[in-house]
Amino acid sequence: MQRSTLVRVSGIALLFVSLVIGVRILVSAPPVQHMEVPEKDFHRFQGVAGPDDATVVPRHVPTAWTTYEPGSTSRLAILLTDPDSSWLGLAHGLKSIGIPFRITRNVHEALAHKVVLVYPMISGKVLKPEELQALAEFPKTGGTLIGVQVLGGGLNHVFGFRDAVASRQRYDLTLATADPLLADLTDPREQRLRVGIRDKGIEVMGTYGYTDASAPLARFDDGTAAVTQVAHGPGRAYAIGVDLGFLLLKGYNNRGEELVKTFDNEFDPTLDVWLRLIKAMYRTAQEEAVTLGTVPFGKSLSVMMTHDVDFTQSIKHAVEYAEYEKRQGVVGTYFIQVKYIRDYNDDIFFNDEGVRYVKQLADLGMELGSHTIAHSRVFNQFPMGSGRESYPSYAPFVKDRTTAYNVSILGELRVSKFLIDHFSGQSIVSFRPGELSNPFGLPQALLATGYRYSSTATANNSLTHLPYQLNYDRLTDSEVEIFEFPVTIEDEALPKMGDRLPQALEVAKRISRYGGSVVVLIHPNVLDHKLAFEKGFVEGVRPYAWFGSVGEFGRWWAARNRVEVDVVRDAAAMRVTLNVPVSLAGLTLEVPPGWEVARSGNPLRGVAQHGTMVTFPQLQGTYTLLFTPSSVSPSASRTSSSRSNPVNMGL
Repeated sequence: MQRSTLVRVSGIALLFVSLVIGVRILVSAPPVQHMEVPEKDFHRFQGVAGPDDATVVPRHVPTAWTTYEPGSTSRLAILLTDPDSSWLGLAHGLKSIGIPFRITRNVHEALAHKVVLVYPMISGKVLKPEELQALAEFPKTGGTLIGVQVLGGGLNHVFGFRDAVASRQRYDLTLATADPLLADLTDPREQRLRVGIRDKGIEVMGTYGYTDASAPLARFDDGTAAVTQVAHGPGRAYAIGVDLGFLLLKGYNNRGEELVKTFDNEFDPTLDVWLRLIKAMYRTAQEEAVTLGTVPFGKSLSVMMTHDVDFTQSIKHAVEYAEYEKRQGVVGTYFIQVKYIRDYNDDIFFNDEGVRYVKQLADLGMELGSHTIAHSRVFNQFPMGSGRESYPSYAPFVKDRTTAYNVSILGELRVSKFLIDHFSGQSIVSFRPGELSNPFGLPQALLATGYRYSSTATANNSLTHLPYQLNYDRLTDSEVEIFEFPVTIEDEALPKMGDRLPQALEVAKRISRYGGSVVVLIHPNVLDHKLAFEKGFVEGVRPYAWFGSVGEFGRWWAARNRVEVDVVRDAAAMRVTLNVPVSLAGLTLEVPPGWEVARSGNPLRGVAQHGTMVTFPQLQGTYTLLFTPSSVSPSASRTSSSRSNPVNMGL
C-alpha cells in the first residue's frame, strides 16, 4: 500500500474506531433504571418548578473548511490537500496560540503567501505534478514551506531527507535545543515530546521518520528525523513527521490516554510546544507577522480560582473563600452541586439553608456554575435524555459508585442551571461535572442548555495549558461554540495541598513563559491548609497574572477567537486591520520587533505598547492601525519584552 493511501485509510479508520467506541459505550452503558425517591430524602422548594421550555440538541453538521478560507496574504496559509483529515484540530490549535491563518485548496493561492503549511500530507496521490513542482520552487524564491507528512511527490530533496519511514513504534522525540528557532524552549519538558508512552505497551499513533536528514530540528527515539529543516537561500523548508491535526485532536477531545503520564499538577506542554514551533517558523519568515496574545491586558498568565462545592460542609466554607477573594479583587468560580436528594454520595445541602449560602456567594460578586445534581462517576454513561426534564420531577439517585437511577445528561444540565439561576439571580454559563466525568455528547448538550464554558478536562490529559474549542461528540469534524478551560492544579493529590505551594508556583511560572492559563481547583470542604494555599498562590503569581472567573475569561477568549488580523505594508507604514466582531477589552497583539504604534493617524485612544506587546482598550468593529519602524533593531529578541506594565502611548 502506498504511504499516502495509508494515511488516508488511517484517518478514516480513526473516525470509524471512534464511532465504534462511542456506540459500544452507549450499548454497554447500563439501561436507565427508575426508582421512587422517598419523600424524606427529597428537598422540595415550595412554588418552584421548571424549566418549562424544552431543550433541543443541535444536529451534527460538519464544519466546512471554507469557514476558514478568507484572509490576506500576511496570514499563514494552510494548503489543505485532503479535506477528509484532522484539519479542524490544526485550525483550533492555531487559533489558541494566536496565529492568523487561512485555509485554501488552491496551490497558487497558497503560494501567494510568505509562509505555507501543507496539511495533512505532500504526495503525488493528492497533488498534481505541476503543483508539486510549484511547491518545490517556493523555498527557492524566498518562501517558507512547512510540510506535514511529506510522503512522496519527488520533494524529498527540497526538505532534505532520503526516505520517509512509517512506524507505530516511536514514543518520543527530542528537540535540537541549540537551534535559534527553538531558543524559547528551555524547559526539559519542552525539549522532549511524547507521541506515546513505551511503559504502557500501547500501540501509539503512526509517525513518519525521515532518514539521512542533516541538522534536523527534532529526532525520534529511533534516530530518524521528526522535523527536518533546509535553507534555500532566504527560503526555508521544514518536514514534520507527525500528523499535527490528529495529535491536537487527541488532546482536545480528551482521547489521548496513551500519551498521558500524569493527570494534573504538573507541567505538560506537549501541544503547546508544537504550536509554539509553528509560531516561531511563521514569525521568523513573515516580516509582517502579527499574532494574538493569549492573556488579557498583556499579562503573562491567566489564572482562574475555582471551587467544587460538592459536600455538606463545603457550601458553608465556600463563603469564607469568597470573602477572601473579594478582598483581593479576585472573582472566583463556584461550581455548585445542586444536591436536593439524599443518596450514596451525601446528605442534602441544596436546601433552604444551602440556598442562603449560594445567594451570599452571588452577593459577594462570585461566579456560580453547575457541578451537576447527581455528581456521579458514571455521568459519562448517562443517556442524553428527553430535553423536558424539570424540577421537582427530575429525581436522580446515586446508589453507589457505578449505579445511578432516573438520570440523564440534559436533566443534570437543565435542572441544575434552572435552580442556580432561580435562587442566585445569575444566568450561569460555566459547567464542571462531578469527578470530571466527561460524556462524548457533552459539548452539544452544553450548547443546547445555555452553557458556554466547560472545565471538564485536566490540562495534562489535554496535553495543553491553553484553552481550546470543543467538537461535537468530541470527534473530528464539527466544531461547537463551547470552550474548554482545563484544570491545572487540584487539591486531592498527595501530599496535601498546603504542602504543595512551591511546586504549584513553579508550574505556574513555567506556563507563564508563553502566556498559558492556570485553573486551580479547590474543594472548600476544609479551610486551614487549602485556604492557606490559595492565599500563597494568589500572592505568588499576582505580579504577572491576570485573574478572572471561568465565565469572565471565557467571554474574553470567545471574543478573541473571532478576531481577524491582516497586515499590509506600504512605503511609510505597516497597516494592521483588526476585525473585532464582539466587544473585547484588553486584546493584546504581538508585533514584529522594531514596530511602534504611530503617534498620528490612529483611531484609538489608550493603546499601550511595551516592546513587541501592544494592548488595546475596549474594541468592537473594524479598525486600521498604523505602525512605523523604530530605532530598535528588527533582529532584537521578541522574548525580551515583558507582558506586564505596558507603556501608555496616549493615542
